Amino acid sequence: MTIVEPTRTTYTGSRVRRTEDPRLLAGRGRYVDDVTVPRMIEAAVLRSPVAHARITRIDAGRARELPGVFDVLTGPELAAVAGEQPVIWFPLPDQRIARTHALATDRVRWVGQAVAAVAAVDRYVAEDALELIEVEYEPLPVVADLDAALAPDAPRLYEDWPDNVSGSLTYTQGDTDAAFAVADLVVSESFTHGRAFGCPLEPRGCIVEWDTFAGTVDVHLSTQSPNLARDLFSEVLGVPVHKIRVRTPNLGGGFGNKFDFYGEEVVAAVLSRRTGRPVKLLEDRADSFFATSHSRDQRLDFEMALRDDGTILGLRGVSYGVLGGALGTVGSGPPWASVLTCMGPYRIPNLHLTVTAVMTNRAPYGSYRGWGVPKGNIVHERLIEIAARRLGIDRAEIRRRNFPTPDEFPFFSGVAFTYDSGDYPGCLDLAMSKVDELGWRERQAAARAEGRSVGIGYSFHVEPSAYGPSRILNLVGLAHSGFDEVTVRMDSIGKVTVYSGQINMGQGTHTIYAQLAADALAIPMEDVVVVTGDTDSCPYTGYGTGGSRAAPLGGAAILRASGRLKAKILRVAAELLEASPEDLEIEAGVIGVAGTSGRTVTTRDIGDAAYRRLLDRMPEAEIPTLEEVDVFDPPNMATSYGCTALLVEVDRGTGVVTLLDCLQAHDCGTVINPMLVDGQLAGGLAQALGGALLEELVYDEEGQLRTASFMDYLLPTAMEIPPFHFFHTETPAPDIPGGIKGVGEAGTIAGVSLVASAVDDALADLGVTVTRFPITPPRLLELIRAAQARTPEATT
Repeated sequence: MTIVEPTRTTYTGSRVRRTEDPRLLAGRGRYVDDVTVPRMIEAAVLRSPVAHARITRIDAGRARELPGVFDVLTGPELAAVAGEQPVIWFPLPDQRIARTHALATDRVRWVGQAVAAVAAVDRYVAEDALELIEVEYEPLPVVADLDAALAPDAPRLYEDWPDNVSGSLTYTQGDTDAAFAVADLVVSESFTHGRAFGCPLEPRGCIVEWDTFAGTVDVHLSTQSPNLARDLFSEVLGVPVHKIRVRTPNLGGGFGNKFDFYGEEVVAAVLSRRTGRPVKLLEDRADSFFATSHSRDQRLDFEMALRDDGTILGLRGVSYGVLGGALGTVGSGPPWASVLTCMGPYRIPNLHLTVTAVMTNRAPYGSYRGWGVPKGNIVHERLIEIAARRLGIDRAEIRRRNFPTPDEFPFFSGVAFTYDSGDYPGCLDLAMSKVDELGWRERQAAARAEGRSVGIGYSFHVEPSAYGPSRILNLVGLAHSGFDEVTVRMDSIGKVTVYSGQINMGQGTHTIYAQLAADALAIPMEDVVVVTGDTDSCPYTGYGTGGSRAAPLGGAAILRASGRLKAKILRVAAELLEASPEDLEIEAGVIGVAGTSGRTVTTRDIGDAAYRRLLDRMPEAEIPTLEEVDVFDPPNMATSYGCTALLVEVDRGTGVVTLLDCLQAHDCGTVINPMLVDGQLAGGLAQALGGALLEELVYDEEGQLRTASFMDYLLPTAMEIPPFHFFHTETPAPDIPGGIKGVGEAGTIAGVSLVASAVDDALADLGVTVTRFPITPPRLLELIRAAQARTPEATT
């Protein structure tokens, strides 16, 4: 069957305002907490106050007697009817899988682990009942951090394990030992990234109604992955998938946190089954610090071998993922991804790279925007800048010398990923030219003449997007697929509905899908409605909304389905116009013979012919209705990339870093909506800059979280974030219809190494090298004072 490709575009590439925004800005959004179900009750969770202990006794008698309480659920009661929490990523061979139930059964392994839950007439009563539950703990030794966990005599979190290492994996290419033996320079460093999490504006929540008569489970859930959640509900609860419905209302931010599958969802389901009532369970902000997936917590010990002309010969090292007391949904996936991307955009012929997943008495590790790629970026960008200083080579030039050339694509990174297309030198040149145009160098020179410490930083990143193909994901340990499915349907009056399993969480998915469908069908964009967020009505999406998949995979499926649908529309129109389909064209929903001003028909006429008045209007060979389904499983991932530059000022007396200006040259293939792409880049950079300077979940030696509120866990505000400037090139993705690459995580990848680069440049006379993140004022001040002690002549 011939698929008609769009001959012109009206909306793709245009700065179309988000269609989702007016309702949300008017306060008409509908989030989980806005959903009310008849006979609904509410639940709350009791959490462990200690990091490691045996549970010797739980007495819920007083809580059960409190007026308004429907049920109290403990770990053993839950374990009798529900399985352990699922883990879907197993990238490390022979990895020991540390699982737990949604409620602790006999032992707690982190502060905040759920121990019991109460369902009551409302949240207030449920919270009161929690205070009546008596729990006795027998304290056990605490393994609070990576060094403690790796110590030879470390207490074990799991007594049947020989140590606290869940698993380890090494990737090799070439002969790394030989490369390091002949190198003119070896630079080595240990980088530490503190623990963080996504902090979406809307905390997690669910409403679960278990109908024991029908055997169904109906869920309203704040999730990025409704189909995955439905599958995992089935796995844990033992309910067939077709008996489970997951609906996702508006999502107040996700950032990867809402990709994971949490124990609270299982708790709500079990409480609903036991009480015969729908149960709402929302986390409050205090819960979110302990119970929403943590991330970023890694130590990266790496070294790079180079010739004296700056050519990189080899890279080797170990990435330690500091996991929690149990594996989260994605297991050791993020630390593993940091190793797969630690060579970045550079041609490095010899690699010896190890990832080691280590359990500690901290909260479970999970998904956060960028996954492991920001930590991989720290490795290659920090080492290449350290090498440039040691060799006396301009840092841009050393990057340029090690880029693959545009004619070398597709380019194999050396470990797992093949970069599909790109012009890395061109992107670098664009960024540096914009630095000149914006007058940063003049600003820096003027500031330094006044005795101020102003620096310019750079970071080049690659972003593996369009996560798939499914078989490759299965091969590297994902127990789930990566394809995307859409349905494009034209109705009886010629209007179009796109059904997708992706989730809109602020990135403008509904808008870009309408843009793509409108252009592919040559109809007005206002004639397109996009429906997402219901596993009963929307098609199956393998992985969910994450991994920068929504635009390239969902968009490609829309283009393919719309192309086939357009071909059918033209065949029906040919019957009505007594013409050949090849001679027809559609423009703004009107169909006629190309190049003539004769008789025309509209998509309304086509809808009428396909659904209502088929006689003498619908070709007999055509099946009634106008609908196409497409499943797109990409043959390769699509690699976006960019070069980011940052202007900062460092106060040497306080260690405070002020962000003055920021730009990014970026390539995500075909740009569907420049305004939304810029928004994604800006939002990601804001999160990364927060991680570089402010955000850290700090644990003490007893495993207590000391930054458990926004008084201590500092988020960037408009006062801290600099102006952003974005400049785009377009290198189409060769394996994705439409040439689309992902952009959802691009901003987060470069930001941490970017700030370090700028701070190093501001303090170049002191020879400061930033290796620990976030770069808090006390930490930076300590580096400054140590450097001043070494070079007193540089003290100002």
